[in-house]
Amino acid sequence: MCGIAGFSNFSMNYSATPDKWTKVLEDMNRVQKHRGPDEDGTYLDSHCGLSHVRLSIIDLSTGHQPMTRQRDGRSCTIVYNGEIYNMKELRKELKEKGIRFRTTSDTEVILAGYQAYGVDIVKRLNGIFAFAIWDARKEKLFLFRDRSGIKPLFYTWNQNTLVFSSELKGLFRYPGITPKLDKEGLCEVFGLGPAKTYGKGVFKDVKEVLPGHFLEVGGNAIREQCYWQLESRPHEENFEATVERTRELVTGSIRRQMLSDVPICTFLSGGVDSSFVTAVCSRELQKQGKKLDTYSFDFVDNDVNFKANAFQPTQDRPWVEKMVAYAGTEHHFLECNYTDLYDYLFDAVDARDLPCMADVESSMLYFCRKVAKHNKVTLTGECADEIFGGYPWFHKKECFEADCFPWSMDFTPRTMLLKDDVIHELPLEEYARAAYEKTVKETPVLHGEDPEEKRRREIAYLNLKWFMQTLLDRMDRTSMYSGLEARVPLADHEIIEYVWNVPWEMKCHNGIVKGLLRAAGEEDLPEEVLYRRKSPYPKTYDPAYEALLRREMKKLLEDGNAPICTLVDRKKVETFMESPTDYGRPFYGQLMAGPQLLAYMLQINYWLGKYRIELV
Repeated sequence: MCGIAGFSNFSMNYSATPDKWTKVLEDMNRVQKHRGPDEDGTYLDSHCGLSHVRLSIIDLSTGHQPMTRQRDGRSCTIVYNGEIYNMKELRKELKEKGIRFRTTSDTEVILAGYQAYGVDIVKRLNGIFAFAIWDARKEKLFLFRDRSGIKPLFYTWNQNTLVFSSELKGLFRYPGITPKLDKEGLCEVFGLGPAKTYGKGVFKDVKEVLPGHFLEVGGNAIREQCYWQLESRPHEENFEATVERTRELVTGSIRRQMLSDVPICTFLSGGVDSSFVTAVCSRELQKQGKKLDTYSFDFVDNDVNFKANAFQPTQDRPWVEKMVAYAGTEHHFLECNYTDLYDYLFDAVDARDLPCMADVESSMLYFCRKVAKHNKVTLTGECADEIFGGYPWFHKKECFEADCFPWSMDFTPRTMLLKDDVIHELPLEEYARAAYEKTVKETPVLHGEDPEEKRRREIAYLNLKWFMQTLLDRMDRTSMYSGLEARVPLADHEIIEYVWNVPWEMKCHNGIVKGLLRAAGEEDLPEEVLYRRKSPYPKTYDPAYEALLRREMKKLLEDGNAPICTLVDRKKVETFMESPTDYGRPFYGQLMAGPQLLAYMLQINYWLGKYRIELV
């Protein structure tokens, strides 16, 4: 896994001043070095520059990038972030066409595939990726992103210059591009955050390549093309056949994503998703005489402070222990204390370049750094809830009747701390509603489907486009900021395509949450783990953490010069901090309640100051 960046302008001659522009590329690499601590490289042409940092996973010795190939007098250069899980099949296919390879890397497979098939090569790829190809003969730059949006790719188009980067911070190393925030960006942060609109980069004039899309840049013009999208069609198979096909897709994806020239591990919470991934990985490694490393996460003293609620019914550790005994893994219990959790709030902003999921994100960053000391690759159970219908809002009647994002049904927390003039100036609720309605209108519908099933599709589509993307962004930034590659086999596009058209009565078979996935795992998991009631990612219930958040927020308010003070009302914040914490009323998802709202505001303050953001 890696980080990529670059630029292109067909009116420029970058080669005329190579030292200047090579330094820009090196700066882009420097700020993303955490994504690729093993190697780095740059490429400069008259109208294009490319940079790359590498975390070596496949072909450790010969996979250096940027990589250039010549064929029939045609020179093409690639920078690539990701893994192609069907690279062996593609390599064999290309060899049969007479193509010779110098390396064993999937990077060269993509580049040779482009030279053989053009941009259609992207339709043949199974994997997670964001890559750029500079075609010197055509004088065109192409940017590609995987179907599920697992790997990030941001860009800005400024005065006929295209600048791109894996992370937002890379864009700001190009001369003249600075972080600016307009009313739309503020609406993203306060009206939608920690989510963001797909295709947007929050900062003014910054966008992202949409999942399943690519950009073609040439002749001082930019063109966007879609190569993959969900399609709704009738599901013809019975339940037994659907279960079998689901099991084939899930286990096949897990096995493919074990591809690595370095040892892999898994994150294991004791829930059905991570347990399914762990069971398959452990079984495959045991065939090779190897033992799987697994990791679970919790917080110091959570056994004392834990408060069961509708969202978090049980703790994970007893279930982790059951799975470790069942799968025979080498397990590591990791814990985070409340002071590290607070400190990492700000590292998490550095990793995401945006205010993010508060301690839900800072804890993941902390744990990823611990895991990265021992492993370079991990597989996780992320995305099963969005694809198989695991969240409460798939099942609650009020979510069907609510005309809003089902994970943010109470908009009050988003405005309750803001100054009155800020609320008046920013159309936060209208902005959020417009974003919601746009996605609902985009939902692929099936002609003749009854209203209830249609609404389930809308909720599923909202989850895929919004909630899942927020969690994928969290997983990518926290892992890659730590030099760890995280893979999400349950987000394989073939699984998404298939399950999208499975009727709800099969997905929730016999009224069981994620009943289809559980039925598909019956050969791989013990029954007690398989049918454990869903419990989300752990959070801290330590009152000392909440007290620390209040103290730090109070300091900012007393200072008066903190950036957040231009946006929040001191009296409103003080009243909020004096109120009892309500864990059962989250403002985003299941995990972000009162303490997380304070933490989010602290992150916004840090972000505005650290990035020297100009409000325009």
